[in-house]
Parts: sequence; structure tokens; C-alpha cells
Amino acid sequence: MKLVVGPLITSLLLAAAFGARADAVDSLREFSRDVKSARAAFTQVVTAPDGKKQKTSTGTFEFARPDRFRFAYEKPYAQLIVSDGQKVWIHDADLNQVTTRAADQALGATPAALLAGSALDKDFELSALPDADGLAWVQAKPKAADSTYRSIKIGFRTKQLAAVEIFDSFGQRSRLDFSELTINTPVAPERFRFTPPAGADVIAQ
Repeated sequence: MKLVVGPLITSLLLAAAFGARADAVDSLREFSRDVKSARAAFTQVVTAPDGKKQKTSTGTFEFARPDRFRFAYEKPYAQLIVSDGQKVWIHDADLNQVTTRAADQALGATPAALLAGSALDKDFELSALPDADGLAWVQAKPKAADSTYRSIKIGFRTKQLAAVEIFDSFGQRSRLDFSELTINTPVAPERFRFTPPAGADVIAQ
């Protein structure tokens, strides 16, 4: 016997499917609108273009809108990336080298701007993706033609930020999985300030 699905049932199924996917975009918009500060631990896995070579790092992430954030890589190497909303500093502890750049030039359509910025629709084209790995995914494609990122995917678990996948123009993929996430807990302003250590080689770009 041939099963016939009526137009009404079909439309309801399609509406349910598209509604579920639209929720992922809504989750990102709500995160951008309602989450003013957050902190979390993360594990980052970087995969080479050939899909074989991988590098794993761990650390912590904090932000306070707009455009203030702190990525502290702890293992296997210490590196600190800090923005006070005016400047971005990158401190490589092993080399005792600091690179600094104006925030409006350094951020743009970057993953940090996507999570901690305030110009979501100005810098990115958003679209819902099929659920995967138990997460609801959103794709954010940078609007800037000269962006070094091809696309960024953000994964939510029950509307809570869970993961970010970054695909750059060289074919490299980075995935950050977040844990111990706390939102809208005040973060001390000094967490987003940085003073180069004594003797550090400071490079302004």
C-alpha cells in the first residue's frame, strides 16, 4: 500500500523542521542581546587542511560587552589574548613577545567579535544549519570580502553556548568546546587590562 502524506501534514512537518533550525539563529541573537558578560573553560582542537594533523589546547575565556575579552591559553603553551575594547594585546609567554593592535582593526568579523561584540548583523550573514553532535548550529559568514575566515559555526545546547567551529581561508579548522559556562556574572574590569611584562618585545601593528 502506498502511503500518501497529505499537504497539511507535509506543511506541518516542514514548519516544525524549519522552526527548529530557526531556533538556533534565535539562540545566537538572544546570546548577543542578553548575555552581557560570561566566563568559561575551553578545549580547542585545530585540524590541518589535510584533516590529519591536530593540535589541542586548553584555557579559559571571559568577556564583557562591548568588545572586551580575555582568552588565556594554559596548555600546552601559555598565551594571552586580551582586549579592553580599544586595543588588543597578544602575549606569547615563551618568547616574551607582545603584539598590539587597535581593536577596531583587529576585531572586525572575527570569532571574538561574534561572541563579545555588538554588531552581529552588521558583520555577519547568519543561517541555521542541521543539528549535529547534539547541538543546534548557526553559520555566521563574514560579510567582509577580505576576511581571513571563510565561516564560523556556533553550537548551542538548549540555548546555551556550547561550541564554536572556525574555518579559515587556508582550509584549517579550529573547534572550541566550552564548559563551566557562567553568564551575566560581573567580570572585574582589570581582567581586560594588560601591561607588557618587563623586558618584553612589544610589536605595534
